[in-house]
Amino acid sequence: MEMEQLKIFDDDRMQIGVASRKDVHRVGYWHEAFHCWFITNEEGIDSIYLQLRSETKKDYPNLLDITAAGHLLADETVKDGVREIKEEIGIDVAFEELVPLGIIDYCVIKDHFIDKELANTFLYKSDHTFDDFTLHTEEVSGIMKAKFKDFTDLWQGEKEIIEVRGFEINHKGKKNVLEEYVGRNKFVPHPPSYYQKIIEKINEQIKKK
Repeated sequence: MEMEQLKIFDDDRMQIGVASRKDVHRVGYWHEAFHCWFITNEEGIDSIYLQLRSETKKDYPNLLDITAAGHLLADETVKDGVREIKEEIGIDVAFEELVPLGIIDYCVIKDHFIDKELANTFLYKSDHTFDDFTLHTEEVSGIMKAKFKDFTDLWQGEKEIIEVRGFEINHKGKKNVLEEYVGRNKFVPHPPSYYQKIIEKINEQIKKK
């Protein structure tokens, strides 16, 4: 995976070449990613789905993250990124079913890892239940759901912890029901501005109902 080839970009989002995933994160090149957030509405209440990253992941194990996401390879278009949804969480979604939320750029620096992403971001309005998810457990060990208002309050500083519910597949392949209260430290440390931008853009779509 470290030798996967990714397109790299300058600060003006102009492609300047191709580099390995390892070098992209070592040097800190801008590169493309595909992000898809699932929301659902049940009895008038909007909720957001979160993936629980596998404990074997090199980066950010056991943390809550975008419903489905991944890097776009050098030979892929943004449309090709829809494969991440099927690969990670087992849901078949056509690209045309996604609502584009735009490109969100952000940078995270930790130790010897520089992640400068141009995130092609999408929303999927889902009517799936937890039973519909089939996880690629090397990548994703669980699926959780939070009320969207709670998620919003957490990232806008109105709440310190929120309730999440869902399931996890343990190392023996057994499905365990989870109900937890989590704070911001349980989430992948995308910049708070990223989460706030996502909330803003999802809210715009919710209001279009």
